[in-house]
Amino acid sequence: MRTDTPAGTTATGTLPAREHLPVGAAGTPVLDVVIPVFNEEKDLEPCVRRLHDHLARTFPYGFRITVADNASTDRTPRVAAALAASVPGVRVRRLEQKGRGRALRTVWAESDAPVLAYMDVDLSTDLKALLPLVAPLISGHSDLAIGSRLTRSSRVVRGAKREFVSRTYNLILRGSLAARFSDAQCGFKAIRRDVAERLLPMVEDTGWFFDTELLVLAERAGLRIHEVPVDWVDDPDSSVHIVRTAVDDLKGVLRVGRALAVGALPLDRLARPFGDDPRDGRITGVPGGLARQLVGFCAVGALSTLLYLLLYSVFRAGVGPQPANAAALLLSAVANTAANRRLTFGVRGRERAVRHQAQGLVVFGIGLALTSGSLAALDAAAGSPSRGTELAVLVVANLAATVLRFLLYRAWVFPDRRDLPRSGAGTAPGDGTHSAAGATGALGMTGTRGAAGVTSDHRTAGPHGAAGVHGVPGMTSDDRTTGMTTGDRR
Repeated sequence: MRTDTPAGTTATGTLPAREHLPVGAAGTPVLDVVIPVFNEEKDLEPCVRRLHDHLARTFPYGFRITVADNASTDRTPRVAAALAASVPGVRVRRLEQKGRGRALRTVWAESDAPVLAYMDVDLSTDLKALLPLVAPLISGHSDLAIGSRLTRSSRVVRGAKREFVSRTYNLILRGSLAARFSDAQCGFKAIRRDVAERLLPMVEDTGWFFDTELLVLAERAGLRIHEVPVDWVDDPDSSVHIVRTAVDDLKGVLRVGRALAVGALPLDRLARPFGDDPRDGRITGVPGGLARQLVGFCAVGALSTLLYLLLYSVFRAGVGPQPANAAALLLSAVANTAANRRLTFGVRGRERAVRHQAQGLVVFGIGLALTSGSLAALDAAAGSPSRGTELAVLVVANLAATVLRFLLYRAWVFPDRRDLPRSGAGTAPGDGTHSAAGATGALGMTGTRGAAGVTSDHRTAGPHGAAGVHGVPGMTSDDRTTGMTTGDRR
């Protein structure tokens, strides 16, 4: 996992907002489909010709097909060169080292197309899913798109062993890395180039784990991942070594999990700006993101209150009400500050974490004064109140302290980075500002859309077709495969 700042990239700059991609200059492809190959002399030509025919008939923009030759030792280079010479829009990129991740990183980094995709040479995925895959990227709705063989509406034909390995691996990702996407290893993915420029330098793997690492980083940064159910027929002649690949993938899971655990990933480089979602402006006079922060804060607050009451009840069995209240409030306040820091205000990494906890303790002191004062007033008024009465008074006092806590968190502890003075591209990562990765915050939710510097809402047809339904170019009623989006539903 690379955590250094890539050349030419400011560590603090965020991605621009998403918008519909503009129609490029004549001859400029909108889509570049990469086909990584290693010793595929038999399958390469029929694959490329079939894909080219499909795109020419159904894709409304200019496109390119790039054959990424992964150090093949058979006739694959000659077959690829012949295709490039005879089929318009086909090119070849020769690499002297193997590795699917290396091939994709190299070709995507060199491409000038605004949407980058790849698929396996065996064309196991039905090509009817290609337009639904890239349409959300062209329209500006999503940052990445993946085909999934594991949704309910997917139709998959493959052996029991591969099915078991695939489902087990994705369950491991959900349990260990909290992944929300359903299928990490389907060889059918697409990404916007502006996202790839920021994301690829952070991806370390050059083999089969490349896909998983790419998706985990994107999801943790709050980027929107669109999923398309696919029809899939497994290739019985696949050269993938299942056991070796599984072992390498598990090593990758451990590496990425360790990096996430210590906060070593500079994910704010990938964040979209918060507040450009039209939904953020629906409440007149309410600052952008406030509604989402309130939802996250209330969820954290409810759990913190339960933790506080549990701790108070435990401590109260051995000490008086004031010490029990102070101890329970202190422990729950530390947990509350940490949870709100990450989940509500989207701050990641360890930088300024101690300062945030110190500020949180000041807020805790105010809450302690409110709750302790309430207990003192109750004791003066009732003499020896029951345990239930004590808890009821503390709940009311905590609600008042909670409102004040949110206001102090938002204005003082985790101020909106848009209100802070900037130097260069922005504030330093982890500086205590709330990350543009999102507000309700579980794993960096955004729900944003748009991209700066490009023309929006283009519906002009490209060289291969006409604009289709709902303003998505080339999308016909037969292509509207139901998909789902991850990265903003947490």
